[in-house]
Amino acid sequence: MRMTYRDWGLLFLLSLLWGGGFFCAAVAVRELPPLTLVLVRTSLAALALILVLRAGGEGWPFRGRAVPAFLIMGLLNNLLPFSLLFLAQTMIPSGLASILNATTPIFAIIAAHFLLPDERMVPNKAVGIVFGFLGVVVLLGGGLLDGKGFAVAGMLACLGAALSYGLAGAYGRRFRSMDLTARQVACGQLTATALMMIPIAGLIDRPWTLAVPHLTTVAAVLALALASTALAYVLFFRLLASAGAVNTALVTLLVPVSAILLGALFLGESLSPRHYAGMALIGAGLLAIDGRIFGMWRKQP
Repeated sequence: MRMTYRDWGLLFLLSLLWGGGFFCAAVAVRELPPLTLVLVRTSLAALALILVLRAGGEGWPFRGRAVPAFLIMGLLNNLLPFSLLFLAQTMIPSGLASILNATTPIFAIIAAHFLLPDERMVPNKAVGIVFGFLGVVVLLGGGLLDGKGFAVAGMLACLGAALSYGLAGAYGRRFRSMDLTARQVACGQLTATALMMIPIAGLIDRPWTLAVPHLTTVAAVLALALASTALAYVLFFRLLASAGAVNTALVTLLVPVSAILLGALFLGESLSPRHYAGMALIGAGLLAIDGRIFGMWRKQP
């Protein structure tokens, strides 16, 4: 699929929203525990999407076999990765978390190869996986050599989130046969996540005992839930329909750029040359997975 100027605009806007999500999370976790933040984020985003569904005349998505599917999808696509990423951002900079999160397509390809018979691995994807894991080794290697256990734990949490996102991508294929719109699926999984998070956050964080957060934290949470989650989902599914899955996946290359810039400008975060080298390797892997560079070489005389 060829991307229009409108598609490119949506792509850059989506990268800013998701890159800004890492920035907002870095602000929010200074006062709110990770699990409480997941609960608030998914609850507000689900409420916003419920209002969108009602305004658009779309039906309530919780029916029949969609109910258990939403629970599993909510676990894999929201509950686990959001919790792990927020936990990681109490240990490592938001820019580094976004770089590691860019490995999601690599885990998605591996999951699809083993779980989906029509999504077998091809040579360019295998090359991309090699580059991606070399990037991860570079990122993790410095922390291991320096003995920075907390940094390594934070990076491993990000990789766990990327793995969960990859499994969610393979599992999410089943919604194609359920006669649900993209917004209904997004609303359903976020609502399911919020319901699951109520007892989890209640038992572990006891949010009612927390001090009232500052206005800066409240603003960060609202932006995270409404802009980086609810609005971003709407843009993502719209872009997916107009530009296709391969073109939409390019957003993964852009998210770390905005996250790093926002973290450096407003949070005073800085990354070492090793982090940028790891990002370059992961980026090379994603470009190899995309396949268009190989296609350009083949077209040359």
